[in-house]
Amino acid sequence: MIYIDTSVLVAYYCPEKNSDQVESILTETANPVISQLTEVELASALTRKIREKALSQEDGKAVLSVFRTHIDKKSFTYLPIQPKHFSTAMNWIAEFNLPLRTLDALHLAIAASNKTPLLTADIKFAESAKKLGIEVTYIE
Repeated sequence: MIYIDTSVLVAYYCPEKNSDQVESILTETANPVISQLTEVELASALTRKIREKALSQEDGKAVLSVFRTHIDKKSFTYLPIQPKHFSTAMNWIAEFNLPLRTLDALHLAIAASNKTPLLTADIKFAESAKKLGIEVTYIE
């Protein structure tokens, strides 16, 4: 089981420099896990790509459609977001010593509480995870 960060899903569903590596890892990963937060972030990342003209609206809709098909086929396991995750995330952010963004802190809290290693393509996120003692694999 490994918690899949949104940065990895974006590279999986959209052409990026590390897409081949991401695809190879994801197809070999048994029981990849996400949360509902991941779904929201993926939609937001696609919206950003559309605004930046890196992706058309039609392609964005197609990506979401494929992603939802994968969700329906249980390609990913959901880890529920619980109230304790918000408290943990807030406490980590309030230490003022990590460059944690709100949603990243929530992802880490979900992964940590489930003792699930993290897979990410975000270097700052990976560094924060390591500092918090969360096992992480960084994809360059």
